[in-house]
Amino acid sequence: MTTETDNGKPGIAKLIASAPKVTATLDHVTLIDASTIRPTPIRWLWPGWLARGKLHVLAGAPGTGKTTIALHIAACVSAGTPLPSGWRPARGNVLIWSGEDDPADTLVPRLIAAGADLSRVRIVGEVVEGGQRYAFDPARDVDKLAAASALVGNVTMIVVDPLVSAVSGDSHKNAEVRRGLQPLVDLAGRLGAALVGITHYSKGTQGRDPLERVTGSLAFGALARIVYGTVRQQAEEGEPATLTFARAKSNIGPDGGGYAYGMEQVEIDGGIHTSRVTWGAAVEGSARELLAEGEPENEAGADAASFLRDLLKNGSASTNGIFADAKGAGFSVDQMKRAKRKIGAVAWKEGMKGAWHWRLANAEERAEGSEGSEQKSPHSSLPSEGESHPSGAGVAAGTNAEMEVFIL
Repeated sequence: MTTETDNGKPGIAKLIASAPKVTATLDHVTLIDASTIRPTPIRWLWPGWLARGKLHVLAGAPGTGKTTIALHIAACVSAGTPLPSGWRPARGNVLIWSGEDDPADTLVPRLIAAGADLSRVRIVGEVVEGGQRYAFDPARDVDKLAAASALVGNVTMIVVDPLVSAVSGDSHKNAEVRRGLQPLVDLAGRLGAALVGITHYSKGTQGRDPLERVTGSLAFGALARIVYGTVRQQAEEGEPATLTFARAKSNIGPDGGGYAYGMEQVEIDGGIHTSRVTWGAAVEGSARELLAEGEPENEAGADAASFLRDLLKNGSASTNGIFADAKGAGFSVDQMKRAKRKIGAVAWKEGMKGAWHWRLANAEERAEGSEGSEQKSPHSSLPSEGESHPSGAGVAAGTNAEMEVFIL
């Protein structure tokens, strides 16, 4: 075979001979022959609800006992006691990290109330490095947690509260959430432990699909194999409120269905008062039906108004910034505009080319609004953020008037 072409350039054989050889030391992508992979079943701690080696997300509104539920399940795993369905899990060791609750006055009392075998529970404490001590950070210290877990052995459940702490970047960006959670997911996979992360619902998302309600990026719900939701049912007058724990999503089994539950205060040894879950009957239906039932219709509007009022309490803010912050908190642009009217905020613009801002109305403007007068401004006929007004006309004011001010 010739090694040189007619024009004097190297031929194919010479190019092949001179090509770099692929060795194990070079960076490369590993391709696995599917025929060499042996199928394995899902390893369930709680069939259909809690899987070893998988990420689970428990989301809900404040006050629905999310952490107490997670601790109850952890207690059942540690002691091998019945879960809400009556299933007894294989006993295993549990790791719990909480960035919000104190172990001595909250976590351990709740575990005791739930019947945990405390000898099988490890609370993740400080990190010791180079003679220095600092608080464990799930966004940075998972490798050290892996080393400590190996010494414990038989870790079958890990609880992280709140899960968003594992993301060092922007928790509203899919790529950063996936990158932040992957070390914990990998650790759970290596240990064969069910990983349960606790998070909140975004404000103003009542009535939406439960997965859309999980705060932050959609990646939290997408990366999890199972997502649970909690909701407080609205009670009739004089009746106690009830709560529902439902399976909002499962990529590895059936979804929907759940359990009614309540919260009760109990006293443990030492006269310490704490809370625990009391489980009720199984409930049927889709997660959207179960988790939307009984939520107050005006809750989203009230939350949006409160959110906007807090945002403006220290001064004005650009509308673009307000809408961006609102989106991150789960509120739409329309909800913010309605909230603006509800709290009587003022829209203002500095200069012809300046950006629009919102601020809380001052006492004089509130008084004018309550009297039904018009908000006067030398340039109040200019449109506000795409809203047109008749040329030369002021903006009609009322209890919920939108007031605009143009500043030269």
